[in-house]
Amino acid sequence: MDRTAQLIARPAEYAVAYDPAAPPGTPQLGAPAPGAPHLAALRRRAADVLAGNWTGTSTVPSPGLYPHQWSWDSAFVAIGLRHVSPRRAQTELETLLDAQWGDGRVPHIVFNPSVPLDAYFPSPDFWRSSTAGRAAGAPRTVQTSGIVQPPVHALAAWLVHCADPGLSRARGFLTRVYPRLAAWHRYLLHRRDLGGGGLVSVVHPWEQGMDNAPSWDAPLARVTPAPARSFRRADLDHGAPEDRPTDLDYGRYVRLATEYRDGGYRDGAVRDGDETPESVDMTWRDGSGQDAGARDAGVRDAGVRDARVRDAGVRGGGARDGSGRGGGVRGGGAGSGGQGVGGVEFAVEDPAFNALLIASEHALARIAVELGATGTARHARAERLTAALVERLWDPAEGMFFCRDLRGGDPDPGRRPLTGALIPERGVSGLVPLLLPGLPREVAAALVRTLRGPHFGLGATTGLVPSYDLLGEAFDPHRYWRGPAWFNTSWLLERGLRLHGDQADADALRRAVLDTADTSDFAEYVDPYTGEACGATGFSWTAALTLDLLHDDTTSGTGVMAGPGTPAAGTAITALKGGDRG
Repeated sequence: MDRTAQLIARPAEYAVAYDPAAPPGTPQLGAPAPGAPHLAALRRRAADVLAGNWTGTSTVPSPGLYPHQWSWDSAFVAIGLRHVSPRRAQTELETLLDAQWGDGRVPHIVFNPSVPLDAYFPSPDFWRSSTAGRAAGAPRTVQTSGIVQPPVHALAAWLVHCADPGLSRARGFLTRVYPRLAAWHRYLLHRRDLGGGGLVSVVHPWEQGMDNAPSWDAPLARVTPAPARSFRRADLDHGAPEDRPTDLDYGRYVRLATEYRDGGYRDGAVRDGDETPESVDMTWRDGSGQDAGARDAGVRDAGVRDARVRDAGVRGGGARDGSGRGGGVRGGGAGSGGQGVGGVEFAVEDPAFNALLIASEHALARIAVELGATGTARHARAERLTAALVERLWDPAEGMFFCRDLRGGDPDPGRRPLTGALIPERGVSGLVPLLLPGLPREVAAALVRTLRGPHFGLGATTGLVPSYDLLGEAFDPHRYWRGPAWFNTSWLLERGLRLHGDQADADALRRAVLDTADTSDFAEYVDPYTGEACGATGFSWTAALTLDLLHDDTTSGTGVMAGPGTPAAGTAITALKGGDRG
């Protein structure tokens, strides 16, 4: 049986392995276990960080270095903030989704107009969202960037709801965010399947969140950097140059963003029959402010039944349009010049980005059920996406997933699905799919072996998961995503280990995250060997995920999401920072 058949043939039972509700007799999740005063103090300090970084409507990652709202940061912040204030956690996500574009994309930065333009680069006057993004439905009343970040938001929304279902229902939280989250996923699945193989592509390193990861070196080598004199890096005012991406990297980031902006933020994978951004906008928001898709008859499962936007899904591991024909790619991306991949210069299928989309599809299914619809189609789509992920990005010889460069090494850039080439760099992104419940057992088992092995050294030479191969030529323990350990990726992998039954390794990683958050003063990232703080301290997602792990009851079934074939907790294994952030 091939991998796709193996996934699709799993029994159709949909358990959620990371529902916050604990079984009777277990400690409540509202506070650390009794008899642990140092954990209670850690909780207070983490809550203080989030209070200090709260603007009234959202949380900044770091007041000096990142003084605006970042997309996937807000999702992680909401996951932790729900333990302190479910209402603020809901507001965090609502504020972000209020800046959603008409085509469905959720921008990676929502700018605070009270922050001076020179406090952060690229600033609103670089992105020009309200003018350059007009055709894509950029909002007119708020300034944003034009690129995206990993789609953790539906998972965050579900967990925030579960923290206080009564408040959530009283406020209509899920009723309001569900259509927006569905539009967000629809944008990614319809307009970003640039390779035609069913997976979403990123068109800028900032979109994947791991900005200067060595996986981007080869694709970025094709990009002519913007002249150094054409921009000023505000990040160096707050961080040590040796901890940050290089000027050459930054020049290439700026060049890619400039070309995408000047192309009107167009994407290359618009399918026959897709609506204009303006009509798509009306599928999830009407003039009354009430969700057009959720009134009267309740929320329709956007998996298959939204008559206004026919989601092509990922049937059989490939992209198709509503007619059932092979979807392919048409239209031009930024700087379209017949180069394939919609004309974009940088197009990469990333395992972590797609894994987080899959986890959020499972979460959207749970939200749909809560709202009275069926989540079956979304669970099924998540399984098809998992099959595509394994088919296109898994390397069994190396025991991990790799990024696929759609512009690299393909002799026929016009064919679909586009082959491109796997990028032979071992990064933490290639381990993040461990959080998925539908992985074949041998894939999950191999990922755990790789995580423990010499390239990542978890539990042997490292406490937290390094962002890059410890034995790789590009490894640098302090330079951003080229080696340091980050708290969000370790949190995701702790969830994955627990989901697949490896309680001992999950418990050890949880302890390491809490200890390192404590001793590093909630650092942005740390040296993977020593735990030395790097980047900013008092970092929001570090504090938020510390809160989540403090409140986690590891005796109950946990993990990030679930779907068919999820092993019970305790069984043997058989089987996300945009630093420069645009």
